[in-house]
Amino acid sequence: MSVDQELPEVPEEDRTMEFVLEPTPYAARPEKLRPKAKRRDHADVVPLPPFEPDGRNPAYIDWLEQQSMLHDATALGRQLAGHHAMWANPYAHPDPREAVRQASVWYTAYPLSHITAPGESFLASLGSEELWAAFAKIGIDGVHTGPLKLAGGIQGWEPTPSVDGHFDRISMQIDPVFGTEDQFREMCANAARRRGTIIDDIVPGHTGKGADFRLAELNYLDYPGIYHMIDIPEEAWGLLPDVPEGRDSVNLDPATEQRLAEAGYIIGALQRVIFYEPGVKETNWSVTPPIWDYKGRLRRWVYLHYFKDGQPTINWLDPTFAGMRLVMGDALHSLLDLGSGGLRLDANGFLGVEKGLDSGPGWSEGHPLSQAANQLIGSMVRKVGGFTFQELNLAIDDIKHTSAVGPDLSYDFVTRPAYQFALATADTEFLRLALREAMRVGVDQASLVHALQNHDELTYELVHWAGPHRDDHYQLGGGETTGGELADYVRETMRLKLAGDAAPYNALFVQNGIACTTASVVTASLGITDLESITEADVRRIMNAHLLLCMYNAWQPGVFALSGWDLVGALPLDRSKVRGLIGTGDTRWIERGAYDLMGKAPDAKKSASGMPVATALYGPLPAQLENPNSFASRLAEVLRLRKRSGIATGTLLDVPDVPWKSMLVMISRLESGLVQITALNFGPEKITGRVQSEHLPAGRVTDLATRRKVDDVDALGGFTVELPAFGGIAMVVR
Repeated sequence: MSVDQELPEVPEEDRTMEFVLEPTPYAARPEKLRPKAKRRDHADVVPLPPFEPDGRNPAYIDWLEQQSMLHDATALGRQLAGHHAMWANPYAHPDPREAVRQASVWYTAYPLSHITAPGESFLASLGSEELWAAFAKIGIDGVHTGPLKLAGGIQGWEPTPSVDGHFDRISMQIDPVFGTEDQFREMCANAARRRGTIIDDIVPGHTGKGADFRLAELNYLDYPGIYHMIDIPEEAWGLLPDVPEGRDSVNLDPATEQRLAEAGYIIGALQRVIFYEPGVKETNWSVTPPIWDYKGRLRRWVYLHYFKDGQPTINWLDPTFAGMRLVMGDALHSLLDLGSGGLRLDANGFLGVEKGLDSGPGWSEGHPLSQAANQLIGSMVRKVGGFTFQELNLAIDDIKHTSAVGPDLSYDFVTRPAYQFALATADTEFLRLALREAMRVGVDQASLVHALQNHDELTYELVHWAGPHRDDHYQLGGGETTGGELADYVRETMRLKLAGDAAPYNALFVQNGIACTTASVVTASLGITDLESITEADVRRIMNAHLLLCMYNAWQPGVFALSGWDLVGALPLDRSKVRGLIGTGDTRWIERGAYDLMGKAPDAKKSASGMPVATALYGPLPAQLENPNSFASRLAEVLRLRKRSGIATGTLLDVPDVPWKSMLVMISRLESGLVQITALNFGPEKITGRVQSEHLPAGRVTDLATRRKVDDVDALGGFTVELPAFGGIAMVVR
């Protein structure tokens, strides 16, 4: 095969750059470039003889190649290469405050759970003027769409469904179940008219088992270089388990993993097995059956997957750099062709792996290659005018190091489990410790996305404490404890208070955390064991505690993010309604019930994707916004204070000691120079307490909501404040 055949020339029409100067540029982005991917849709192809879907069939190879992400990335890259607009923006250094200015309050969507009007697509609904008008009233100026592109896999000629909520991407094409590319572009345009920003997803660590993976199995061109996959020679197949008929892989057991490592074929065991489940996933490696490649040779591959076996891991340091090209192409497609202003980097802390020393586990977390890869992604996105945020559940040190050169923002794994623990126990000591540890390490709170619920579990892995700092010593509960002991105590307490007999409607999710909604964290914390028994008085208490969590996340520097489940007050689904989805141990589906944000289909039992409707304590937004005492209306007040004062771009100065276990105080300096104080009560009783800090200047303490005097900072550098049960107050010193 010639070079021209291997890397086909892009037609002249594909090279033509459509350079459009828009009257109203999208937030966070320059004038638009419109590179276009060229692909052949599944539905456009009628297979002709020969029909065998294997590497010996050139028609099958061609069919796969036309759908592959690497193919699209090559077409996009060639259109952009050499264009002067690629040099229009600075890109080397993250700029979290600029990203926060672009969009400070995010709505985190989940397409599978979003209920629309009959016949309306998810994207049409998310781009509607009515929804954006409601968002404007609340104070939401950014929408994180969640994953929208085709996901799952291909088996032979047939598509297979997603195994991880569309985070196993196989194409740059929008999944038709969610809408069209034109609807995505219209959503971006409507957001821009409201000075809002759309944030899309890319997945730099893995794909699904789509065309790219199948071409890799067929050993075709650069495709094996996309993945951490090893061609096991036939003489070593005796080390491999058989793959049952009808399956395309099996997970290696630890003994086989060890034998292959000793034989020098794979790295072997890594630092941990994410989604560990006996008999399902015991290692991070799986093996294929014998497969005919494109040259007519039988091959068996062992491949790495940090998550499920349908999510093969991308190799960022393969000599072909095919994986890097695929990811960069996907990012540029979302930003420049579709029109998004930012990108979430899913699970971007696992982009480097190497063999461990002294027969220890392979190095896969906090690896320098992850930092380098994230720098490349973040730089490329900034280069075309966008921003990125990372989902990185690693030690606080690793979050700091990655943020120094890579993404502009990081998801707040620092304090998310800590504030939920504070609510469950009415004790903020661990939360204060987490905030102080982040300050000690040098994490800027303004660089964090402080979030309520999303599609994932309440994670209590507490990687910082249970991992690299497990032997460090900390003060907690009046005594000294190690990081490992602290992590064990917090996890056990959360299991007892937020799951099991105390909250049978929530569920443990493997070893990672608890499947629940924000509302069901609150109900468990309030001692409600039966969701069917919730009264109107209970709803008011739930709402107060829910708003307290909003205050905590919104009244500190950084982005505040919340979901549709939060806005409607969704409760978990009964397990019987998602029995088929949770059968493999993924209990998170109970927290992903469908919600009708705008009241478009009040009689609907399921979303268009088939998710059963969750019980919604607060109801749809239009009705809420007509009621000043509703969750959405009270949330709007919280967010107005945030916007008016400029809390989002401030700098956290101090988290002082407090006189009550349930009390939390955060002191920040605003860009205006004023000192701002957030005081919160995570307990069920009204309290009066003193706020004391060396960072408090002399002056009058004013309530930001009422603009009334709270107290004066006295000669000792403190003042007294009253806090209602599950309440808070935002103040400034003037």
